[in-house]
Amino acid sequence: MKSKVFFADRRKVGKGSNLLMLLENVIDASGTLDTIAKGDLTAIKLHFGEPGNTTFLQPVFVRKIVEKVRSKGGDPFLTDSNTLYFGGRDNSVNHMNSAIQNGFAYAVVDAPIIIADGLRGRNTEKIQINKKHFKEVLIAGEINQSDAMIVLSHVKGHELAGFGGAVKNLAMGCASAAGKQQQHSSTKPMIKETCIGCSKCTKWCRVNAITVTDKKAILDYSKCVGCGECIAMCPVHAIKPQWETDGNDFQERMTEYAYGAAIEKIKAKKIIFVNFVMNVTPHCDCKSWSDAVIVPDVGILVSTDPVAIDKASVDLINAQQGNKGTLLTSNLEAGGDKFAGVENRGIDTKVQFNYGMEIGLGSYEYDLIRI
Repeated sequence: MKSKVFFADRRKVGKGSNLLMLLENVIDASGTLDTIAKGDLTAIKLHFGEPGNTTFLQPVFVRKIVEKVRSKGGDPFLTDSNTLYFGGRDNSVNHMNSAIQNGFAYAVVDAPIIIADGLRGRNTEKIQINKKHFKEVLIAGEINQSDAMIVLSHVKGHELAGFGGAVKNLAMGCASAAGKQQQHSSTKPMIKETCIGCSKCTKWCRVNAITVTDKKAILDYSKCVGCGECIAMCPVHAIKPQWETDGNDFQERMTEYAYGAAIEKIKAKKIIFVNFVMNVTPHCDCKSWSDAVIVPDVGILVSTDPVAIDKASVDLINAQQGNKGTLLTSNLEAGGDKFAGVENRGIDTKVQFNYGMEIGLGSYEYDLIRI
């Protein structure tokens, strides 16, 4: 059975209309918010943007979603989880400061920010999924405990996944630091020479795999389970995550995490996906800069199926004529695989769609309903 994906064309904006009205129209036409009940604690999951990035989802769109949730009686809050890499969002204090500096202050968006995995990424709940790569996944506590969720995704490129949309937003954005490590690699973290021997990592390691000798931490790889929690706890960033994972393997791991983050809310009809196919940059919003966009703006899509909305987003992007003079170095013609053409990466984005359908996350078959 095909999933419904509602689409508002960016080019429908003109005199008497604007993008906020377009967003409201496609949300209303989809009827997806009708499942939100009075008092539902509703997580609005988004990416606040790394400091220095300027093409993340704009706060005015988020405020419109907040208004729509409140009109249904829900209690909205904005959320994301801390990053595995060290930057402007690697703990809740830095993360909230970065969000506010990027325009997500309460006065603008009219909703509080709650970082879902806690101060240092340890507010995690284990979700049993019993899939090929993972028997259980580590999902940020406040996201898992929410009554409903709206996943707002800025669709753009990604160096490993090919692109990032709803599935990646669920997988990386809803996972703890340990969960992010597990998705990126099956190898273990490594301890750098900059270790100061403070012993904080030994206190947090749940399998006692770390000891300190001569003021240096030593990792026993025979005990280490690769959870990655020590990475988030090191005060001097001396424990380094390992990123090496085969691209297809990474996409499957990511899709399994998305399944763990969303499947119960999908079954309960308490999750909505909104993809913004605008400012389609070649890199993730985790970068501290924004490169030139690779295609013209497409529009806004809404669905209750994360696989279908991502497939529709990619299909609409591929239908565009690519922008010359950007990192889109091949496949510029209408119909060309744009994300494979970014720096000639050649990444097969269909892995996410095929595996997502295989494990029951959603369907890559869809009906596009134009609003």
